[in-house]
Amino acid sequence: MSLPTRQQSQDMLTQYVKNPALLKHCYMVAAAMEACAVALGEDGELWHQAGLLHDLDWEAFPDEHPNKAINELLVEYPNELLQAIAAHAPDRTGKQPETQIERYLFANDELSGLMHAVSLMRPGGFNDMKPKSIKKKLKDKSFAANVSRDDINQGFELIGKTPDEHIEFLITVFQKE
Repeated sequence: MSLPTRQQSQDMLTQYVKNPALLKHCYMVAAAMEACAVALGEDGELWHQAGLLHDLDWEAFPDEHPNKAINELLVEYPNELLQAIAAHAPDRTGKQPETQIERYLFANDELSGLMHAVSLMRPGGFNDMKPKSIKKKLKDKSFAANVSRDDINQGFELIGKTPDEHIEFLITVFQKE
């Protein structure tokens, strides 16, 4: 099965997601995924679209997320993308992150949300941001309390990167956005 165009995926995203913060999150995760794919010599477009669409059904069908997207909305998408989306929410799908795309989507999802929250508190956003400012907020459970610290820490383990390594990499990605 071939991958729909990026524009088709963006159109689908804006059909189901209206919340500007959730849209921003999806675009951030897409950028993170594409950059990771390029660094690893993987399919940047596939990884981008997996990041873009990972929360497609979160707003419209929160109780069915991500199963609604996987089983009904994204049926024309390659299985590798569907499995990555399933693996980013193992508590809801039973699918654990195993492949590289699955592990990186899991690792980038919650961390991107935390990093965005930190950037909003800084006058320069991601400019001059250092990993230590993210790690400090990672320890502060009252900051962005809906972000799973357990998932973030598990993500570092899944991709075999230290917090400093992966956060620094994502800072450079998000500075370009």
